[in-house]
Amino acid sequence: MDFKTTKWTNFKISYSKFTYLDELNFTGNCLKGSRPILSFDKSFLENDHYKLLKEMFLQTFGVPPNARKSKPFIDHVMTFSIVDGKIWIRNYQINETLDVKENDKIEDDEDYDVDQLNLVEIGPRLVLTLITVLEGSFSGPKIYENKQYVSPNFVRAQLKQQAADQAKSRSQAALERKIKKRNQVLKADPLSNDALFK
Repeated sequence: MDFKTTKWTNFKISYSKFTYLDELNFTGNCLKGSRPILSFDKSFLENDHYKLLKEMFLQTFGVPPNARKSKPFIDHVMTFSIVDGKIWIRNYQINETLDVKENDKIEDDEDYDVDQLNLVEIGPRLVLTLITVLEGSFSGPKIYENKQYVSPNFVRAQLKQQAADQAKSRSQAALERKIKKRNQVLKADPLSNDALFK
């Protein structure tokens, strides 16, 4: 994405958790075409790669005030927060309490009391992990690389290797049991009754 600069920046992001609306059974909703308030955690200002990511989210999810087909009001909030190096995206409806709904005499100039508004989560939820940030478009030097990130392919390969090692150890133990049983068989006694009185 261009991010309003002359250079292109490429993000490699892995999503580890995506929860659909049907799975959550949330009661809230928002109007199609309404503009969201984008709320960012203060940790987006701490590092340069998170600043670039914030700009990407602003351009992706932010709707200009005079955009075509957008409604002229705001009824939901999208929050972006960083927890344990992962980016959590959640969507909330701005819900008015009964006191605000019953009081129709509020003028346009007058601000709402924040205590009379609450947020109801409407989903979907999304958890992202930033892997790398490249300076160019799909190439170029790395601006950022997440050293703690472990590829899902590597995890699957480790699990398969662990299962293969367990199967190999089980077959080796079964072979050792057979050898041990064969070695524990008593040899025929030459002085036994069966040998003497044939």
